[in-house]
Amino acid sequence: MAKHISLGKKGEQLAIAHLKQKSYQILETNWRYQKAEVDIIAMFENVVIFVEVKTRSSNFFGYPEQSVSDAKKRLLSIAAEAYMYEKNLETDMRFDIIAITLNKQTKDIYHIEDAFFGY
Repeated sequence: MAKHISLGKKGEQLAIAHLKQKSYQILETNWRYQKAEVDIIAMFENVVIFVEVKTRSSNFFGYPEQSVSDAKKRLLSIAAEAYMYEKNLETDMRFDIIAITLNKQTKDIYHIEDAFFGY
C-alpha cells in the first residue's frame, strides 16, 4: 500500500477513535455518492455530522485543514443532501473537519466543528 494511503487510513482510524471518545455515534465510514466520498458520518446530540479527515505527516506545506478545497466542500454538500434524503432524516446537519498531523514525533488531532456551511 502506498505510504500516503496508509497514512490516510491511519488518520481515519484516529478520527473515529477521537469521535467515539467524545460520545459520537459512528453511522458510516467512507460513504460514497456519485463522485463524492464522506470519510465519516456520525450522530451527536441529534445532529448528523459529515466529517472530512485530512492527515499529513508534517505541516511543511500548510496545515491539513487548509487542503479542503471549495470543490471538495461542494461534493460533500451534495453527498450530505443525498444521505439525508436516502435515510429519510429530518434533523440538523453540519460539516466538520478533523485535521491530523501524524509522524514519529507528533500525533496532533484538531477537530473543527461546523467548519463550513453547505454549498
